[in-house]
Amino acid sequence: MDVFVKVFLALLIGYLLGSANTSLIVGKFYGVDVRKHGSGNAGLTNTMRTIGKVAALFVILGDILKGVLSCLIGYYILKDIQIASLVSSIDIPWNVGMFFGGLGAILGHNWPLYFGFKGGKGILTTFSVVMMTAPYIGLVLLGIFVVIVAITRYVSLGSIIGSALFPVFIAIFYTNAVFVIFAAFVAILAIARHNQNIVRLINGTESKFGSKKKTEG
Repeated sequence: MDVFVKVFLALLIGYLLGSANTSLIVGKFYGVDVRKHGSGNAGLTNTMRTIGKVAALFVILGDILKGVLSCLIGYYILKDIQIASLVSSIDIPWNVGMFFGGLGAILGHNWPLYFGFKGGKGILTTFSVVMMTAPYIGLVLLGIFVVIVAITRYVSLGSIIGSALFPVFIAIFYTNAVFVIFAAFVAILAIARHNQNIVRLINGTESKFGSKKKTEG
């Protein structure tokens, strides 16, 4: 099978898995479309505020699982391909298949095929992909996220800063051009999906974690 076909296949399978937006699936069992409540975001925070903690737990498990599965499938599809021989001037990482599978999952979560291409912000799925491709950096970013949320109570701020630091840490500790490009693209996706949160943070109107006001996602 041609290398580009395998890359496309890894992306496609990841996208189809990612399109199974857990918050929307869980919401169906409660008779609730979270996109019509609270912030309108099909993600963890809005699910917790709209439906509750039990539903949010299933969202956490589902969003992480689909990222993990997509990375594993992508790795399996591309593991035997000698990509380095095709682009000899580039040092291809061993886990490049995880990049494509994981990226597909993130794109699917954000723009799900099964739910009218209106999904969430992909932070949980992105985190699972980060943990699969760079686990130590993922743990550091998780620690930074927890500290920021604990101090400011802004989930969105923790997500934005964590996303922004991902390509920085990859550039410092891996110095691999392909890995840096992948990390930068993932970070841009995550930050861009928080554009409204960024505006609210600047204006001082962003809701804090635990607040009753439903304006954040």
